[in-house]
Amino acid sequence: MNTKNLTSLLLGTLLAVGCAPQQKEAAVDTGHDLDYCHRQVLSTLAELHENKGDSLDYTMMPRNVAPDSDRWECRPTCAEEWCSGFWPGVLWYDYEATGDSTVLAEARRFTRSLKKVVDDPVFDHDLGFLIQCSYGNAYRLTHDEEYKQVILNAADSLATLFNPKVGTILSWPRNVGELGGHNTIMDNMINLEMLFWASKNGGNPYLHDIAVKHAETTMEHHFRDDYTSYHVAVYDGETGKFIKGMTHQGYADNSMWARGQAWAIYGYTMVYRETKDPKFLDFAQKVTDVYLERLPEDKVPYWDFDDPDIPQTTRDASAACVVASALLELGGYVEGEKGEEYINSAKEMLASLATDRYQSREHNNSFLLHSTGHRPAGSEIDYSIIYADYYYIEALKRLNDMEKAADPGSRQIAVNRSKS
Repeated sequence: MNTKNLTSLLLGTLLAVGCAPQQKEAAVDTGHDLDYCHRQVLSTLAELHENKGDSLDYTMMPRNVAPDSDRWECRPTCAEEWCSGFWPGVLWYDYEATGDSTVLAEARRFTRSLKKVVDDPVFDHDLGFLIQCSYGNAYRLTHDEEYKQVILNAADSLATLFNPKVGTILSWPRNVGELGGHNTIMDNMINLEMLFWASKNGGNPYLHDIAVKHAETTMEHHFRDDYTSYHVAVYDGETGKFIKGMTHQGYADNSMWARGQAWAIYGYTMVYRETKDPKFLDFAQKVTDVYLERLPEDKVPYWDFDDPDIPQTTRDASAACVVASALLELGGYVEGEKGEEYINSAKEMLASLATDRYQSREHNNSFLLHSTGHRPAGSEIDYSIIYADYYYIEALKRLNDMEKAADPGSRQIAVNRSKS
């Protein structure tokens, strides 16, 4: 090739690269959005204390706000109320972001009210949600030994639900007969974090083995060939044989329930963090990719990806929050362009959630609107729900920590994301 032709070829290549569409990075103002969350936290505290003086019942936790209301519905702290740990967790994250001593005092009081859940006989798998989100964050930030012991006790209780013949933790002991056997729901993946933590912080090392085995068994039986997940897997408790995959909160047994897939994305990302086993990193990407490729334009999923009423059906902002938080972590484990794409996808989700379409703002004192709890049961449809707020502030704090690490001169809102 002569010099003239080579020059023309190089020039053409440079022009082609220059003209190629570049992925635009989503803009998220983490400082602004964390400040917004702080204002909403203070407004919620004022709402809870309204007309109660010093007699606030700290066993009553904010759970949801109905679309036609501007006030939180609070529910009593108990093992049956799986969401009780999220509000204390929100307070701990907000304290970490702001250093507000008033929020710290309230976080301690609300967290303390959960201890009775651990003292009672184990009810179901939700001990991880109840205790890791509250006491886990409390210990991470204060290193108070009293908090640590509660977590270790909760991990031991959760481990009693593990069936070695099956290889998973029983989710709902009360529903064994109704569902036809030992049942494990996808949500249970999140509760493994408490077992991993306990195994490294003075608990029985066997707790680590339980968590790994649960993740492996779930990986084998809880997913269809396209890596979409069943909400529930049912096993024979005596032989360990897998019986069936089904839904409980999704549209159908073969549909992709948005929050269930979100739990899978978050769960397998966390399991890779704790084990560094590449099979879990590979699997986390597979369950993530099928979710991302089917998202609507604004990156906030409909409650179930296969609801035939799309786009006239409800969204689930809570699923978007769970996935955004997970992707900020997963993107740090995946090398190259794909890792960057995961992180930018998380930013796109957070940018959408920060708009007036999804932030609650003047509507109520939660962070976000438009979550869907249990649509088949007619429960919490298009509500503000506390676990959406928990994973929203977690995601914002993770992103803020990443930005701070990349630019030490930038505004610092929060530090130290790791729960390890």
